[in-house]
Amino acid sequence: MTRYYFDIRDDAGLWPDEEGLEFDTQQEAEVEAAQSLAGLAREFASIQQDVAVEVRTDIERVFQAAFIFDRSTTKQ
Repeated sequence: MTRYYFDIRDDAGLWPDEEGLEFDTQQEAEVEAAQSLAGLAREFASIQQDVAVEVRTDIERVFQAAFIFDRSTTKQ
């Protein structure tokens, strides 16, 4: 099993995951990151702030899942 750390990055900075979670596959870690990001996106949507889950192991950064709030202005 591999321990994955799910660090949170927002406009205020980086919030490192000190504990991590163990998974048999990277795909399981990707599902966990997506579920975490969905919850964070709900929280951050009202303040229109970008947020990302940066996933790493003890050895390297593995991937990032991000919610980007990009307001487009509509011409009337």
